[in-house]
Amino acid sequence: MLSAGGFKKIFCLLTAVFLLFSGQPVCGREPGHRVKNFIIMISDGCGYNHIDAASLYQYGRTGVQVYEQFPVRLGMSTYTAGHTYEPALAWKYFNYVSDNTCSTDSAAAATAMSTGVKTYNGAIGVDLDQLPLTNIIEVAERKGKATGVITSVPLSHATPAGFVAHNKNRGNLEQIARQMIYESRLEVIMGCGHPCYDDDGKPIEKKKEYKYVGGEATWEDLMDGSLTGCDADGDGDSDEWIFIDKHEDFLAMMVGPTPERIIGIPRKHTTLQQARGGDKKAEPFVVDYNGDVPTLAVMTKAALNVLDNDTDGFVLMIEGGAVDWAGHSNQSGRLIEEQIDFNRAVEAVLQWIVMNSSWGETLLIITADHECGYLTGPKSGMSQNGPVWNPLIGRGVGKVPQMEWHSKKHTNSLVPFYAKGAGSQIFKRKARNCDPVRSHYLDNTSIVEVIFFLLGHQNSDEN
Repeated sequence: MLSAGGFKKIFCLLTAVFLLFSGQPVCGREPGHRVKNFIIMISDGCGYNHIDAASLYQYGRTGVQVYEQFPVRLGMSTYTAGHTYEPALAWKYFNYVSDNTCSTDSAAAATAMSTGVKTYNGAIGVDLDQLPLTNIIEVAERKGKATGVITSVPLSHATPAGFVAHNKNRGNLEQIARQMIYESRLEVIMGCGHPCYDDDGKPIEKKKEYKYVGGEATWEDLMDGSLTGCDADGDGDSDEWIFIDKHEDFLAMMVGPTPERIIGIPRKHTTLQQARGGDKKAEPFVVDYNGDVPTLAVMTKAALNVLDNDTDGFVLMIEGGAVDWAGHSNQSGRLIEEQIDFNRAVEAVLQWIVMNSSWGETLLIITADHECGYLTGPKSGMSQNGPVWNPLIGRGVGKVPQMEWHSKKHTNSLVPFYAKGAGSQIFKRKARNCDPVRSHYLDNTSIVEVIFFLLGHQNSDEN
């Protein structure tokens, strides 16, 4: 008699065969080109257990985040060019996913998600030959849509950069920032990197670092109000940027009239909260939060209020970037803080869709670029009977669950993928692979394949 696991494997196999031979095109006959708004939310470094850690702390149980109820719930592979993810090996050998040979970084992952092309770690919007690739933002702008990127880490960091810029090395931060500010047609850029404040929001008098904002000359342009980027609205004229950095300005931007283009750089150097001082291994919210800086939810509401002025719709990428930073440092408390901050940004997006749009015209994607930290429940690892992956154990609301870190790096684990709204069902047909634990999964390149279809764009880049 077959075990439950045996039935699951057979179901996966039969489903894959059906998808392969059903004769339906991958994108079917969806009413593709009528999707108005695309919102892509990335919790950087987030795996399944990162979500569970926040849920156990918030609610005392798992499976209750609003996106976990979305109609499309899949896994997603994230490996770099020339590599793969082998489901059987991932659950046979405990250290398979932590072998960093296949693991992606945020640059390669963002490039894959925004262009549909796998590349090397460190690549920003370029292929293996370092040639530029067409990304979602560029296609959306050609279709007359407004565009924006926001993050809780520096604005020129790998994930926002990978959706906008083209550079052979993610470390070329000044070059990337200048591309984003002077050369892109973005209407919204929001993220950290303020050269005049440290990670606690205290003024820096000496040794200011301008790399995240495009260098000192770019910063001076911002400060004197003379910064003009390229033509964002397609009228043939260059368009100026309006700069904000005060908390009250972000709050004011959430409602009412807005400028056409906005650069918002909160008064923090690297992250909104994760890098603040105090005991970095403390329980969540024990160390006082930095005051006078916006949350990711506030920046999200402000960005949406700017972008929804465009009657053609928009594309917005929202990154909870410091989830990854906490994972690299195995900071359980700050991981939970950052994932909760991301969850609240999701709730802000859902509220905007209900109040200002509809699921019939907006597609919302929530996922991660990779897992970081190899987070598991206690007593996981190799045993006499083979590998063991135990679930996190809750200790009640407001308490950090029992959990273990097994790495300080990225892993090749599958990450969760959720989607709802216009065109979201297409992703189910892209999930041709099956994992014995996570069930059906797609690859991170599928995100842009579907969005390009919904935008009516035929990607001509070499794959």
